[in-house]
Amino acid sequence: MTASSPGVAVIGAGMVGRAHATVAVANDLHREIVAAALAAGKHVLCEKPLAPSIADAQAMVDAAAATDRVAAVGFTFRRSPALNAIREQVVNGGLGRVRHIVGNYWCDYGFDPRRPMSWRYLGGPGSGVLADIGSHMVDLGEFFCGPTAGVQGTSMSTLVTSRPKPLGVAVGHAGGVALSDELVPVENEDICTFTTTYGDGALGTYSLSRVAYGHANTLRINLFCERGTASFDLVRPAEFSIIDDTPAAGVNGARQVFIGPEHPYIARGLPMDFPTVGHGQNDFFVFQARAFLDQIAGVEKLPPCPDLAHGLHNLRVLDAVVSATDKPVLL
Repeated sequence: MTASSPGVAVIGAGMVGRAHATVAVANDLHREIVAAALAAGKHVLCEKPLAPSIADAQAMVDAAAATDRVAAVGFTFRRSPALNAIREQVVNGGLGRVRHIVGNYWCDYGFDPRRPMSWRYLGGPGSGVLADIGSHMVDLGEFFCGPTAGVQGTSMSTLVTSRPKPLGVAVGHAGGVALSDELVPVENEDICTFTTTYGDGALGTYSLSRVAYGHANTLRINLFCERGTASFDLVRPAEFSIIDDTPAAGVNGARQVFIGPEHPYIARGLPMDFPTVGHGQNDFFVFQARAFLDQIAGVEKLPPCPDLAHGLHNLRVLDAVVSATDKPVLL
């Protein structure tokens, strides 16, 4: 998972000779650390979601605007070679613009009610699965379709309503800590579904869960476009599926494409840069770090990491998702 986890901000001398900070701690600590790092003259790469509130995010954006430092937010799935290859087919290739994007991100880290209480389960509606992994899905929707124009039909549910208080510190998504007999109420959502619209008329349909048993980290995207369809599954991150009208009708069908040096990030980005060697989600962080350091060095050979203003925009969309919660109709 790429959501923030309890830890420390990593501050070091960058490869390009300037100090930088990578902020990967609990969300409510982001503002303080980012502001201090920027004030100390450091470049900053902060994990998503950018902050626990729009007000905190705005303060971080303002702090970045007052410096000449690179201040970026880490939406790592933008670094997926397969998703970038699909986007190239949407923007410049044969697929054409997206008409409908369907995205699912299902995890099971919250399935067991004996998993300890942690900061992930505190903070109110929208700060649960929506902020944790839904922020990625909102960002990917805009990666393919442009800015979100509207949000409709949100449903949220909390299935595990209380969790045991840990006797130690609960780290990351996992347990591994002794538990007390005291139960603490869960304050945010386990499941969230919603739809979006985009400026060119495209529609997005999204499903998020942290209680999907057997799905440790399942992200799937289907893009239905003007002239074809493309699909991506994080379980097989080094390939994607595409179908268009290029082959003759008699042999047409979905084609599985293995990522290689013809696709973004692979050429000279991996020790063995040819198809079927493969890569995983952890490599997205490497590609992101490379892009961030390129920005600091001023070379920017790769697309730059989104700035803090983009992280603020993402929070505004998440806030709109919460505001679009359906009122149930009883039958």
